[in-house]
Amino acid sequence: MMSASTKETVSVSITITETSPKNSPIRPSRNKKIPNAKIVVTGCYAQLKPNEIAEIEEVDLVLGAQEKFNLKKHLANKYADLKSLLAEGNFIEIVKSAENAAADYALADIQFEAVIPNPEQIFCIGLNYTDHVQETQQEVTEKPMIFFRLAPSQVGHNQPLLRPVEAEQFDYEGEIAIVIGKGGRRIAKENAWDHIAGYSCYNDASVRDWQRHTAQWGPGKNFFQTGSFGPWLVTKDEIKPNEIMTLTTRVNGQELQHAQTTQLIHDIPSLINYISTFTPLNAGDVIVSGTPGGIGLKRTPPILLQEGDVVEIGRVKTQ
Repeated sequence: MMSASTKETVSVSITITETSPKNSPIRPSRNKKIPNAKIVVTGCYAQLKPNEIAEIEEVDLVLGAQEKFNLKKHLANKYADLKSLLAEGNFIEIVKSAENAAADYALADIQFEAVIPNPEQIFCIGLNYTDHVQETQQEVTEKPMIFFRLAPSQVGHNQPLLRPVEAEQFDYEGEIAIVIGKGGRRIAKENAWDHIAGYSCYNDASVRDWQRHTAQWGPGKNFFQTGSFGPWLVTKDEIKPNEIMTLTTRVNGQELQHAQTTQLIHDIPSLINYISTFTPLNAGDVIVSGTPGGIGLKRTPPILLQEGDVVEIGRVKTQ
């Protein structure tokens, strides 16, 4: 989702629901009519309108609090998805060229999916705030600690996280996501800002018991639809290089995490430089920059996510 004029993201609200493999939800088929289905908004395309088959098209949200328009339509269907739009070096100017278009949808008619639902790569950074290192009794690493998420493990704004029946310890992790616009390899720190498309909120929710099965965290970070990403992409023209961003996590209205980007152990340019050294970065790739202290498992008593809990990750804002 694009928000080319907003300096704050809308809070991410997620309901936690328990599911099992036999009753896991299936996303609507492109060819079926589903009564009362909302338009599904993704970084790629939107699906079904109520009681009819919709043309498969991208709906990218730009400007306005209540009404949104179909960016793909207003750009003459030139771009297949948000990821391909970000690959354009002048994507912000392209978006602004359509700013005065009439709204196509009311916000209430939209169902969000992840900002980038089809990234080639999702890099997650572990232990990147000192207070989180301390609460987990770990040590600060000289280089970033990196693990990976798979795209099916994430959902969008206001969509339910699925707590797997195998999970006894389902935990929140509020984070700031960096979305790559300009790809590259071995990107120098001083050039890193030029490769960013924008920023968003991310809940790197974790199945702690599975995360601790071995020294590799992957299983606990990749259960189906256990992380959330969105709702907006705040473009880089709204958050200048080295501006301070603030991150807050609330569970059922209670603030449990609060930090600023000045507290990152490995800052944003360092992350882009390090990751692009071992692999090329591509437009639409996502770097989830790490969670601060205050995770549920390390609280006394622990605060772990239960059915019906609401998690808000916000607000990403400049100081």
